[in-house]
Amino acid sequence: MGKLQIISESSEPFQNRIEAGKLLLNYLEKFKTDKTVVLGIPRGGVIIANEIAVGLKAAMDIVLTHKIGAPGNKELAVGAISENGSLFVNESIADYVGADQPYIEREKKYQLQEIESKVQLYREILPKLELKEKIVIITDDGVATGATMQAALWAIRQKKPEKLILALPVGPEDAITKLSKDADDTICLKTPQYFEALNRFYIEFNQVEDEHLLRIFEQENKRRKNK
Repeated sequence: MGKLQIISESSEPFQNRIEAGKLLLNYLEKFKTDKTVVLGIPRGGVIIANEIAVGLKAAMDIVLTHKIGAPGNKELAVGAISENGSLFVNESIADYVGADQPYIEREKKYQLQEIESKVQLYREILPKLELKEKIVIITDDGVATGATMQAALWAIRQKKPEKLILALPVGPEDAITKLSKDADDTICLKTPQYFEALNRFYIEFNQVEDEHLLRIFEQENKRRKNK
């Protein structure tokens, strides 16, 4: 288990994702190097990652992971699938909701197809970065079950980074603690005692559209070329 730093148990909401990214940046300055890469999980995590990457003068990239939802309740994560096909299943939740192996395999196949469509859209503008021997920071706008982030951490670890840092604005303490076992360092700004839906912790929690992401990717591509 890596080092875990929880800043507060406050349930006070962030103004928006940009503010959350700027606040996280304050705790990530020590990871500022010429080999630091910041990864965001689309869509909301890209807004956070962009703030951190610009602040650290680091390269930014994305991790494409999709949640595998429960039967009859797609918002409840039972697992997640990542860009390279890595699958994470929360066995206790899967058993409870009756998500058996054939169901998970069907969902995996479907979500991989969805990921591939995003790969074509996003990677045309933002080429994938090499992560071997890099200082990798991964972020999102928060976690609930942590299933999507766990899949992302496993996928990144396979790339053999020098160090893997998980940085999150908010999440339930049990999920953050579990995720910290798959990172070298974990920083979470807030672990509220009563965690409900993620949008309760943002005053502005607008849907992030692909057009917004593509503009960020274009800016990032220019930054890479100017380095």
